Amino acid sequence: MVALLELVASALWAMLPAYVPNNAAVLAGGGAPIDGGRTWGGRRVLGDGKTWRGTAIGTLAGVALALALNAVAVPVGAAAGIDLPAFPPLAALALALGAMLGDIGASFIKRRSGRERGAAFPGLDQLDFVVGALALALVLAPGWVLSTFTLERLVVVLVATPLLHVATNVIAYLIGVKNEPW
Repeated sequence: MVALLELVASALWAMLPAYVPNNAAVLAGGGAPIDGGRTWGGRRVLGDGKTWRGTAIGTLAGVALALALNAVAVPVGAAAGIDLPAFPPLAALALALGAMLGDIGASFIKRRSGRERGAAFPGLDQLDFVVGALALALVLAPGWVLSTFTLERLVVVLVATPLLHVATNVIAYLIGVKNEPW
């Protein structure tokens, strides 16, 4: 049981810089949409929900969190008896920016499939940012990704993330920062 808790804690720790950007973007959102209002096939390319400001702030929030986690990884890990991963600068940037790009890519897919802003797309909504974060991290920091995201940690991320995503979105909806609970 202890080994399982260590696995879950280290996997979630490794993903924290990817978990935070989209939440920060929602809180700081607004501003100019990335697609500039353009349409493709009669539908918006991305929609008003994907803005330059939200993307920048979300990315900065994820990188800042990674730096903060680096500062406390050793004492927190020692106190918990867990080996927690540190984030090299490129890995921190890749996780944060990749999470934002994954979400932007999902918006593109949702618009192409005829879904409006805020419409649910089960599976895509919960894992888009994980795919984006890990893909960009694999490009920018391949050694770090391959050593940090073991198969076991990856399974934890793929199982836990949808559960965390649903829970945080329901909370955001209940406190009034999201218009829908997904």
